[in-house]
Amino acid sequence: MANPWTGEVSLTLDGVPYQCKLTLGALAELEDTLSEGSLIDLVERFEAGRFSARDVLALIVAGLRGGGWTGRTEDLRTTEIGDGPAEAAKVAAQLLGRAFSLPDSAR
Repeated sequence: MANPWTGEVSLTLDGVPYQCKLTLGALAELEDTLSEGSLIDLVERFEAGRFSARDVLALIVAGLRGGGWTGRTEDLRTTEIGDGPAEAAKVAAQLLGRAFSLPDSAR
């Protein structure tokens, strides 16, 4: 089970649950893979609902890597993600939110 206090989010790939989180190293890698702008621009795209599938995939890969996954982006092209693209987008948004804030119960 994911621990929101440490920024973790659960994601199921091909029926196997994984814990994702955006560590500092994962955030640095994410920033390198962004096709445009900075992490702030990425957050703004998510807040405005203007994110792309590429944004979602980059966040998922970074979160998986932060959780210890050693796969490659290409590995996810044929992987079944839980409830599909909608869940992937939700997990990506949660990763961003948890990386830069405390869980609701801590406020």
